[in-house]
Amino acid sequence: MGTGTLTIDLDALAANWRALDRLSADTVETAAVVKADGYGLGAGRVARALAKAGARRFFVAVAEEGAAVRNALGPGPEICVFSGHMAGDTEMLQDLQLTPMLNSVEQLTRHVESLPGHAFGVQLDSGMNRLGMEPAEWASVAELVLSLAPRLLMSHLACADEPDHEANARQLAAFREMTDGLNVPRSLSATGGILLGPDYHFDLTRPGIGLYGGLPFEAAQPVARIALPVIQTRELTEGEAVGYGCSWTAQAPAHIATISGGYADGLIRAMSGKAQVFAGDTPCPVAGRVSMDLITVDVSHLNEVPAALDILCPAQGVDALAEMAGTIGYEILTSLGARYARRYTGG
Repeated sequence: MGTGTLTIDLDALAANWRALDRLSADTVETAAVVKADGYGLGAGRVARALAKAGARRFFVAVAEEGAAVRNALGPGPEICVFSGHMAGDTEMLQDLQLTPMLNSVEQLTRHVESLPGHAFGVQLDSGMNRLGMEPAEWASVAELVLSLAPRLLMSHLACADEPDHEANARQLAAFREMTDGLNVPRSLSATGGILLGPDYHFDLTRPGIGLYGGLPFEAAQPVARIALPVIQTRELTEGEAVGYGCSWTAQAPAHIATISGGYADGLIRAMSGKAQVFAGDTPCPVAGRVSMDLITVDVSHLNEVPAALDILCPAQGVDALAEMAGTIGYEILTSLGARYARRYTGG
């Protein structure tokens, strides 16, 4: 087989959800964020495993993503749409029973006029300045909104992955100022906010990256593993170069393995000359540039070259790989391409 194998451990995914659920009180609901095709791991399979673990509410970025999740889960579980009620979404929201998180007076008007009586929530801007109604905007429509029985009032923390950042307390205060005293369920925290403690939990938490094995949830079990097959090996003499731009030159006789994977598979070019792959527990440095389909690796120190080398594995998690590429684990996971042979275990 010429493509890499992406193995997704659904039992580890479920264990991460349960671990994050245990960090809040029994009165707090733990939902699950499955946007971006389940963070690149397959929204349908991911959502079913999380539902089996106990999740009853799911969040996607846009209504179109809700279709795959509803198809996987069937009727019953609530699917909330962060982007709210966009123009053209009405039929999909209605047919699939999706709950838009309304972000503006414009969206509120569209929703009330086109889908009267249909479930909705409201997203409030507590200081991130990205999505949601600002305090003055919310104050102007709060009475109307509350008369329509919204499912949820939510906001989102900008710096939750930095526990000591002053923005966290500032956003918490702003959210409380907009929502205290209102008889509506509230949500402020994704993974990072859960780790900030009970003051940030409110009635519902919405973990995302922590479910998939990423920081800031350091206790997370790894969920994804990538093995890349070795296509060819070759012996180099001192002074021979490898790959585009001849950016790596053998300083001594070397043994080079060419593996099947590249930036078309989400293994971004910025990893060139920095990343490593693993033969079991033994690291092997990338030699030269990551190209669209291929990566060359220095395996001179191995007694035997295996049939495949691991780039995402217990010895090198998603955040360690991301650091080598100068990015974050979110980007690595959500960039994984369509060519992998996907193998699900557990669940």
